[in-house]
Amino acid sequence: MGENWWLTIFIYYGGLAIVSYFLGCFNGAVIVSKYILRDDVRTHGSGNAGLTNFYRTFGGPLTAVVILCDVLKAVIAVLIGAWIFGMMGNALLGKYWAALFCLLGHMFPCMFHFKGGKGILSGGTIALMIDWRIALVVWGGFLILTVLTRYVSLGSLWAGASFPFISWYCYTDPLIVVLAFACGGLVVWQHRANIKRLLNGTENKFSLHHKK
Repeated sequence: MGENWWLTIFIYYGGLAIVSYFLGCFNGAVIVSKYILRDDVRTHGSGNAGLTNFYRTFGGPLTAVVILCDVLKAVIAVLIGAWIFGMMGNALLGKYWAALFCLLGHMFPCMFHFKGGKGILSGGTIALMIDWRIALVVWGGFLILTVLTRYVSLGSLWAGASFPFISWYCYTDPLIVVLAFACGGLVVWQHRANIKRLLNGTENKFSLHHKK
C-alpha cells in the first residue's frame, strides 16, 4: 500500500510538472512573431521573447494576442495544479508547483531552442491566481516603479524579488517557501542583463511608441 502511495505521489508531481512545463512553452511573443508576422521577435531589440520586446518591435493589436496567450497558459496551469493537488488536500502546493514549471516552460521552451521570455506577465498572472495579498505586493511595486522610472525591468526585478518574501509572509509551509524562492529567483536571473544595464545607465526606458 505504501509503494502504491509513493507511486501516486510521483505521478501527481511528475504529471503536473510535465503539463505545466508544456503549457509554459506556448510563448505568445514567439508564436505570433514567428508564425504570424514571419519575423522572430528574438532577432530584434533585446533578443528577449517577452511582451515588452514584442511591443517595442512590432506594436499593434497583435500585442493583445501575446498578452492573452501568456495569461491563459498561466491561468490554466495554476487551475490544473490546484485541482490535481486539491485531491491530495493541498491545492495551494499544487498552484506553486504548477507555477514553477510553467515559468520554466516560458523561459526555456524546448520547441523554441530553450530561448523564451523572462516570465513577468505569466508570473504576474500566477501571483493573481495564488493570493490577492501576494498580487498586491508584486503588482503594486511593479506598477509604481515602472511608472516612476519608466524602467520595466526595475519593476520586474521588484516583482521577482518580492514574490518569495510575501509568499513566506503569507504561508509558513517550508515547501511553499522553497518553490516561491525558486520562482522568484528564476525571474531575477532572467533579468541579469537588465541589472547590468541599469547599473551602467544604458537600460532602455519604456515608451508607448514602438520602434519603427
